Amino acid sequence: MDTGNSFGLTDTYLPEHIMGIRLVIAAVCGAIIGFEREMRTAEAGLRTHILIAVAAALFTILAFEIFHTIGDGMTSQSDPIRAVEAVTAGIAFLGAGAIFRSGVGVQGLTTAAGMWLAGAVGVACALGFYTLAAATTVLAVLILAALRAIAHKIGHKSQEDAQLDHRAELRKGEEAM
Repeated sequence: MDTGNSFGLTDTYLPEHIMGIRLVIAAVCGAIIGFEREMRTAEAGLRTHILIAVAAALFTILAFEIFHTIGDGMTSQSDPIRAVEAVTAGIAFLGAGAIFRSGVGVQGLTTAAGMWLAGAVGVACALGFYTLAAATTVLAVLILAALRAIAHKIGHKSQEDAQLDHRAELRKGEEAM
C-alpha cells in the first residue's frame, strides 16, 4: 500500500515503489554520465548530473501522476507533455549557465550537452524506459571518452579540454599550498 494512500492523501497511478525505482535508476544513469565529466574536472560533474537526472524524473513522474489524477485524458485539458517541455526548458537554462565565451572560442558546450542529456535520461527513467535510458547512458559515455581519445591522438585538444586541464593544474597547485 502506498504511503499517501494509507493516510488518505493521494491516489497514485504508479505504486510508490515503482516511482522510487525509477528515481534510483535515473540517479544511477546521471551518476554514470556525471562521473565521466567529473573525471575531466568539469564544473558540472557527478552531483550536478545526478540531481538533474533525478529532478527531471521526479517532475515527469509528478506530471503524469497529476494527469492521471485529473482525469482520463479525453475530457481533461491537462497535457503531460507540457511538463516535459518545462523540464527541458529548465535544464536548458542550467546548461546555458555552463556555456561561456572566452576570446574567440566557446567553452562549456559539452558540459551543457551532458546536463541536457542527463535530464532526458531522467525523463526516460520516469516513463519506465529503462533499457533506453541505460543504452543512452552507455552511448553517451562511450562517445565522450572515445571522441576525446581520438581528439588527443590526433593532437587537437579542444578548448574545453585545455581549460579543464588548466583548472586541474590550478587545483593541484592550490592543494600543494
